[in-house]
Amino acid sequence: MSGRIAAKIEWASDWDRDAALTTAKLLLEIKAVNFRPEEPYTLTSGWKSPVYIDCRKIIFFPRARAKICDLAVEKISRHIGYETIQAVAGGETAGIPFAAWIAERMGVPMAYVRKQPKGFGKNALIEGDVPDNMNTILVEDLTTDGGSKIAFAKTLREAGAICNHTFVVFFYGVFPGSFETLAKMDIALHHLCTWWDVLEAAKDRPYFTDQALAGVRKFLEDPMKWSAAHGGVATAEEALARKLVK
Repeated sequence: MSGRIAAKIEWASDWDRDAALTTAKLLLEIKAVNFRPEEPYTLTSGWKSPVYIDCRKIIFFPRARAKICDLAVEKISRHIGYETIQAVAGGETAGIPFAAWIAERMGVPMAYVRKQPKGFGKNALIEGDVPDNMNTILVEDLTTDGGSKIAFAKTLREAGAICNHTFVVFFYGVFPGSFETLAKMDIALHHLCTWWDVLEAAKDRPYFTDQALAGVRKFLEDPMKWSAAHGGVATAEEALARKLVK
């Protein structure tokens, strides 16, 4: 899926489609979806975007988060295998609560990975315990292009964990190189919904004006051009390089 991503990611099954739209509707309902074309957001990868998802809001809504976490576990069991995963690791910090809820539902150990050592005590990068030689899924709240998962996955692997899968609630699904970046490390990306799903879920609901929806679609149809025109990075290589130096 390199280059321009103008077509939305195809659902693997009817269940995946229903899960994607359910998640999108919940994100809209709790106002985790933000639209600001006149003052674009700068994502951690350097992309400029008129849209932003605040998945951290999910933690404040018990029923929404319960449903999303139930869907997450079902997604993992359908696409990876329920007994395949032996441990869950959350990425600091947004991935920690989702990892805890998913691990609890799956009945497996949970750890979390720091972005950098805390600077005292054991100076550890992995907290809880190291899932040595355990099939471990890395969990975060969202990803734009997959690049931010590399450092966490490397840390887990260097500690002895087997990490070939990562799960996020939300995947932007528009920036190039997303799957390839992780595939080079033999990591599969799993997600519940994308911006295309939000766009579909918002069609018949009064969350956005018709003008706003048209603006979102324009961005989704050529995000690289939109980003470059608004002062952001223009290629997957630029975005990855920016993340690797952080």
